This record gives sequence, C-alpha cells and structure tokens, in this order.
Amino acid sequence: MKNAASMTVIVVGAGIAGLATAWSLLKSGHKVTIVEQGPIPNPLAASGDHHRIIRRAYPSGSGYGRLITEAYLAWDALWADLGESHLDARGFLCISREPGDEAEDYRKGLEEGGYPFELFQPEVAVARYPFLEANSFRYAYFSPEGGALHCRKIAAGLAAWLRANGANVYEHSRVADIDAENGHITLEGGDTMHADRVVVTAGAWVLKLFPELGGDLATYRTALAYVEPPADLRAAWAAAPVILDVGGRTDGYIVPPTGGAGMKFGSGLHKVPTSDADWNRSPVPGEGEAIRDLFSPPIARVGEYRVAEVVTCAYTFTADEKFLVREKGRCLIVSACSGHGYKFGAAVGRRVAAAVGDGDIDGLKRWLRAEVD
Repeated sequence: MKNAASMTVIVVGAGIAGLATAWSLLKSGHKVTIVEQGPIPNPLAASGDHHRIIRRAYPSGSGYGRLITEAYLAWDALWADLGESHLDARGFLCISREPGDEAEDYRKGLEEGGYPFELFQPEVAVARYPFLEANSFRYAYFSPEGGALHCRKIAAGLAAWLRANGANVYEHSRVADIDAENGHITLEGGDTMHADRVVVTAGAWVLKLFPELGGDLATYRTALAYVEPPADLRAAWAAAPVILDVGGRTDGYIVPPTGGAGMKFGSGLHKVPTSDADWNRSPVPGEGEAIRDLFSPPIARVGEYRVAEVVTCAYTFTADEKFLVREKGRCLIVSACSGHGYKFGAAVGRRVAAAVGDGDIDGLKRWLRAEVD
C-alpha cells in the first residue's frame, strides 16, 4: 500500500466527515476526489440539515467531553480557510426532570471535567426562560461551551473551497461498488475511478456498499419538527441557548432560530429501525405534531407551537454509540457517528487525513472511540 508524501485519494460521501476529510487531505498535499450521491449539501444526509448542536456535555467517563477542545480548534482552522464562521456560540441549556435522567448524567460529566456551567433552581430558570413550564422540572443549568453549527452553509462553503483548491468534486454520482483491495470504485452509470486510497464516509448508506458491517451498525429512520413558537415567546427563543436535553425520558433537544433557519425539535424516542437508509423518507400526517408533543413538559404551551416543516433523516448507530472505523485493503471506512458526530466533523476530517498519510489506523480508532489521554 502506497504511503508516500502525496497520494490520490477518493472520498465517498460528502457529509461533514467526507468534506472535512477531503479538506484536510488537500491541505496535506494529496490529490483528492470527492463523490456524493446527491447534491452538496444533501438534505437527505445525516449532516444535511440546517443546523446541529455542538456542546461540551457528555456523561461521566465517556471521554468525548475532552475531545471538544480539539473539535473547536479544528473548526477554527476551517473558519480561517472559509473566510467566515458558521458557528453560533450561544451556549446550551439542560433541564433535569427526574433523578438519573440524561440531563443529570451530562451535569456529572461537566463536573468531572471541571467544565463551566451555571445551575438554576426552577423558579429562576422559568424567570430567565419564560418558555419553560413551572413546576415541571427539578433544576436547569447553562453552559457557555456550546451552540449551533450551520450545516448547509458549512457544506456549501467546503465544496466551494475544495473546487477552488483543485479537488475534483462530483455531485449526483452514486457509488454502486467498491473494490477495496484494488482501490477501484464503480459509479451507478458504469464509470470507474481508481486511487491509492479510498475513504468511505457514506453515513447510513454505508451498508449498501459494505453489508458485512451490519453486525456493527444499526440503521434508524427518524424525523425532526421545525416549529414556529407563539408570538409572545419569539423574542425569548431568539435569545435562548440551544436546549441540549429536556430531561426525563424524552431524549429531546431544541435548536432555537439561528443562521436564518427555523426552530427545531428532535427526540431520540422518534426513531424506527430500518434496513434501508432510503426507506420512508417522506413525513407522514401528524408526524410533526407527535414530535412536538413529546416536549410537554417541560416546554409550556406546546400545543401553540405551529409545525412548519418535518424533515426526515437516517442514522447508523453502534451499540455503544461511538465512532466506527474499519480498514479493508486500500479502503478506510469511517461510520456515521450515532447521531452525535457532527460537532467533531472538522476534527474527524483532520484525524482521518492524518491516518491516511501516516498509516496509524490504530491511533485513529483510539481517538475516534475517545480512548486517548
């Protein structure tokens, strides 16, 4: 396998991991081609939505909280190349509704890492955030180390940067087959490409190319509801932090209006296992309202939030919700990251590119699993 200073590399998949890998490979002197089955940004991709959360909070002992420092540094390097930042660093809020819920786990992780946050008793939280329902939660806390990343602006900016700096960028080019041993890819129309290395960051579609990974990756279909809040609460939401977790068993998060995009409700309860990333991608009647209603409590007057749009999404999950990396011949496969990977996108790209260059795949695996000091 070639490991020279400059290689030809094909990146399959132009979500954030693929785009950031191509960006970092190009900066390292490699010749890069990136191939995407849809447009860039692709609204059907896991990283093709308007915005995603970045935050320091992770449960105690997970290891990912400390990797956020590197993630921020990588994003800063990316903003420097794009000439503008696509991060709204408005911080994040968590609400705990019962002992041992995810919000409490996140608080313990912040305490373990010595990361900053401000704890509010319920009456103080409701006074500061009037969209919260009184007497519906135990406490809330705010951390400044988080916010919203504007995904579509990032993807469009990266695609433009790649083209301007000599990469071959192919949109609407679905890969039908990969010969991992020989570094060949075949497109749906029959055209072929060859490279020294192939990096596959195909998200939920990776199982179509490597079905043998089905023992490690499970695919789910989920949906997100974009909503319009009541008129008297719009100003409060416009100034609000990202809501990382609404407590209890909802596994729910909220992104306020930011970057020109609307307000979003998403819940881990609203996901369905599927064997096909293309399955049932059209919203069903009442789906947005069902998602919205999961947020009462602790969001007050939820029935007054009008559902404006429902966006479907497909994710792959590992059993432990950590990144997955596999090397096969000339091919390096980096899985979608169980729904929490976007915030690490720029850092993942730099780490994958470094591993392609120096061959330290074991080191990459340890970093992606947060098993580093």
